[in-house]
Amino acid sequence: MTEKKKILIAGGGASGMMAALAAAGEGAEVTLLEQNDCLGKKILSTGNGRCNFTNMKQEPSCYRGEDPDFAWRALGRFSALETIAFFTNLGIYSRNREGCLYPYSGQAQAVRKVLAAQVQAEGVRVLTNWKVTEIRPRGNGFRIRAEETYEKGKTREETWEADAVILACGSRASRISGSDGSGYRLAESLGHSLVPVLPALVQLKADGWPAKLAGVRARGKVSLYVDGELAGEDGGELQLTEYGISGIPVFQVSRYAARGLSEKKEVLAELDFLPDFTPEALLDFLIARAKRQPWKRADLFLTGLFSDRLGAVLLRKAGIRERQKAGEISPLSLKDLVLAVKQFPVQIRETCSFDQAQVCCGGVRTSEVKEETMESRLVPGLYFAGEILDVDGMCGGYNLQWAWTSGYLAGKGAAHA
Repeated sequence: MTEKKKILIAGGGASGMMAALAAAGEGAEVTLLEQNDCLGKKILSTGNGRCNFTNMKQEPSCYRGEDPDFAWRALGRFSALETIAFFTNLGIYSRNREGCLYPYSGQAQAVRKVLAAQVQAEGVRVLTNWKVTEIRPRGNGFRIRAEETYEKGKTREETWEADAVILACGSRASRISGSDGSGYRLAESLGHSLVPVLPALVQLKADGWPAKLAGVRARGKVSLYVDGELAGEDGGELQLTEYGISGIPVFQVSRYAARGLSEKKEVLAELDFLPDFTPEALLDFLIARAKRQPWKRADLFLTGLFSDRLGAVLLRKAGIRERQKAGEISPLSLKDLVLAVKQFPVQIRETCSFDQAQVCCGGVRTSEVKEETMESRLVPGLYFAGEILDVDGMCGGYNLQWAWTSGYLAGKGAAHA
């Protein structure tokens, strides 16, 4: 009788659980070590607690990295449709909101629970509060050292032997305990190199920002420029804070800001608060608006277009006094107002911290990993899954889709190698 292949997985998040299920489904003997007290803790915070677990709208631009096509090629082997079928089999009936898929219950806990239950049903050995501290190749396999935390911070060490190891330790993003980037150090100790790891899907802090805009929400578009070149843009609801800008459109371009700042480049965001208008059409609109009610004071001139606080900032930016009557605003001042509305400049100073980021950009270089199986090209029997790799997705379920795809391929690959 052939002896079962022994696989150890470091990390019991989304990608680690998927890897465990894929490997166990192929008959492997799987041990899953998780440094938190339960599996899938970070899943609970995804999708604002509702778990946007994938997206029906899939295209290469949804995934980023040094080799942005790496993730797309891997998704050709385990797609969003296969993910939906997988979760349907686990009992998750989904709800589609403009392409974003959530469990019908609207509870992220449902996704975590069905995964954890299936891991148990497949006979995976799960050990929580264990952190992998060292991995060493040994013969045709590996020796893995891990540390358990118990009884108010007391620790003990233990060593395992395995035929294959899957690193699914996550990244430095989020406030979840253990999101410390320890997996990167393990990868480097085995000869892998990293694309510098930076916060992504994160808020941006600005220089000279009007703090009075804190709490204002406005529809619009953000365009991000790095050393004067357009790096990314997105539209939707912008959230203005006491320190700068936030909201999904900002998150979508934040990885480019993080990368530019890390390279000591100038990073400028331009906000367009009326993207439906061309500058010419907006100028005509404002001229007609002023002519209709020339007696109206400027502090009422933008009422109905923007909140009072945002309107006041835009007027000040254009050099228009709030007590000035609309009929007295010069054509040149109206042009300046158009510029303030359409190209409001935001000088980006820094991103918010890793704790506030949803994911990271950067990680293990994908050029050192086989896209078919997620196996290391440098160390046979070593596999990667999830955020530890240099792949980051847009908001909208893409990062979880990457977790499912990479975890599935790593689990299958490790079991069959």
